[in-house]
Amino acid sequence: MRSFHLHLISDSSGETVSAIARACLVQLSEVHAEQHLWWLVRTRGQALRALEGVQAAPGVVLCTVVDPEIRALLEQGCREAEVPFIPVLDPVMQALGGYLQVEVGREPGRQHVPDADYFRRIDAIHYSMEHDDGQGMDRLGEADIIIMGVSRTSKTPTCMYLANRGLKAANVPLVPGIGIPDEVLRLKRPLMVGLTRDPRSLADIRKTRLKVMNDEANTDYADVERVREEVLTARRLFTRHGWPVIDVTRRSIEEAAAAIMQLHRNRAE
Repeated sequence: MRSFHLHLISDSSGETVSAIARACLVQLSEVHAEQHLWWLVRTRGQALRALEGVQAAPGVVLCTVVDPEIRALLEQGCREAEVPFIPVLDPVMQALGGYLQVEVGREPGRQHVPDADYFRRIDAIHYSMEHDDGQGMDRLGEADIIIMGVSRTSKTPTCMYLANRGLKAANVPLVPGIGIPDEVLRLKRPLMVGLTRDPRSLADIRKTRLKVMNDEANTDYADVERVREEVLTARRLFTRHGWPVIDVTRRSIEEAAAAIMQLHRNRAE
């Protein structure tokens, strides 16, 4: 496997440049990137320290610094070090500015300034934490999305991902022998979504969970046939109520959440 040095330079938290790098690197299956992270680069001194790191370990530089002076310093330093300098935001900002005939701002970290959308996400995160695993049933009507599924179908992390996108997401576990409360079934506002997983895969996940919890005596929880029956019963419930179902067997949390967000948008249209 080939390896190379990858320097990620940001004038803010580094989330954007990290996400871009991650999206690109997964397409390079035969390459390993030794990542060097340079966050909050906003002064000349910080930029020079980043360049010292680049010179010590030459490689590709991905940059989301927007200040023209700092950018120029970084670009010149990379030119002297004979390494690629890629300002990853430039093509999008230039295209938008040109199309809209407006001047593009150059304020570092502007995407992280608290605004209405920021506080909406914080509110959604608090809501999802308070309504995890069937808690807070009296306020479920406030949810944008209610996720249901048997144990270990990624309900909680999916809800938290949705909350980080500003959606109030609650989850209700499907426990064998215990039905869904009538007050949940009567709700009209929230989008109801069922999560499911291949029974054998789910049984393996539960076995691992039991080992971590030092509870391997609870064999029914991870028995493949019992798990298969749980999954089938849940599927029948989802079908009976006409709720959309997402199979998370081969989906990441992000992919499952993206599918749910699309369902939510379609419902709102």
